[in-house]
Amino acid sequence: MDQIPHPVAEETIHTPFQEEDRRRPRTRRSRRRWLIGGIAALIAIGIVIWGITEREATLSELKTLAEHESVPRVTLVAPQPGPKFRTLTLPGDVEAWYQAPIYAQVTGYVQDWYKDYGAPVKKGDLLATIETPDLDQQLQQARAQLAVAKQKYQLAVITAERWKKLAGTSAVSQQTVDVNIADAKAQEAAVEAAKYNVQRYEAQEAFKRVVAPFDGVVTARDTDVGNFVQDSGGNAGARGQTRALFTVADIHKLRIFVSVPQDYSQYIEPGITATMTLPQFPGQTFHAKLLTSAQAFNMTSRTVLTELEVDNPKHEIWPGAYGEVTFKLPTNPSIVVIPEQSLLFRAQGLQVALVKDGKVHLQNVKLGLNFGTTVQVTEGLTLDDRLIANPSAGLLEGEKVQPVEAPPQNVGLSRKEEASGEQAPKK
Repeated sequence: MDQIPHPVAEETIHTPFQEEDRRRPRTRRSRRRWLIGGIAALIAIGIVIWGITEREATLSELKTLAEHESVPRVTLVAPQPGPKFRTLTLPGDVEAWYQAPIYAQVTGYVQDWYKDYGAPVKKGDLLATIETPDLDQQLQQARAQLAVAKQKYQLAVITAERWKKLAGTSAVSQQTVDVNIADAKAQEAAVEAAKYNVQRYEAQEAFKRVVAPFDGVVTARDTDVGNFVQDSGGNAGARGQTRALFTVADIHKLRIFVSVPQDYSQYIEPGITATMTLPQFPGQTFHAKLLTSAQAFNMTSRTVLTELEVDNPKHEIWPGAYGEVTFKLPTNPSIVVIPEQSLLFRAQGLQVALVKDGKVHLQNVKLGLNFGTTVQVTEGLTLDDRLIANPSAGLLEGEKVQPVEAPPQNVGLSRKEEASGEQAPKK
């Protein structure tokens, strides 16, 4: 059988150009892979470097923040100029312009009384009458003694005249004549003494009528009809053992007595103004005028007694009342004022914590007047200083702090209060 011949595969023959064309795509693909790989590697390296850098920055920020937070934050305030005026309120005792306790000047029994509590009186008005049987008898006796003295005087005069006529004769001696003349003069003196004795009892009789010593009101009546009263005789000791029948007070003006502390005594001088308030008149003030001061301090309280006067035309204020007297006192405006809470009480004395360039400086200061929530500083501060508003007790010299300026505040007085001289009420 004839065999079918198999096709013989043609051998592919590549030319050099064809071989080069065949390799070129492979080379391009290889370069592309390397390029992509390199870019990816660079990106990965960049990400790693960025991550490390970011971490370092974060750690640095955290460290800075931690250091910053470890420094305490403090609020600063500035010293303020002091007010032109300040007020000082003190308790005051109200007393009558004149006040007289009226005692009995004779011994006897109250016959009647005519004025009671609160009765207005004029000078000389009859308050009471006293029956004085003993005094009446003594007056009668004194008048009788005066009559006897007059008779004796008349007899002595007649006798003396007779002896004068015999003078110069040998019948009587000059000595006898002189004795009789002197006796007449003595009897004359006895008459005068008897007259004065009668006048004394008559004057005492006038005290049977108890009268008002001046215009005013009866503030006390401590007697009644039939009460036995005893002559105090103007003796203070006797008055201490007897009771006043009446007390009359002149209240057209009133005296206000205030004990002013030693620290403020230099401001108590003529021309100073004051106002008084009373609990029974809320919202109402009464103007007072300085009269005088004692010019000496009480050794126990270290205060000076100061007297003021208040007009009382309506008689609405009564003696014995309690009032609050407010003085308007001048101050030294050159002295600065700071909050009281900014003070430090140390063994070195009173200090404040100044802040400059973020560091603390403990400054010694001297204080003046105390306004309640604020105090005057007389030495150690200026208006340009800045101090910690509420320093801690453990604050150290040179310690670093974070200063924070406090919002504007008035540590002195408002303009309205400064103009009126009134201090804001304490809270």
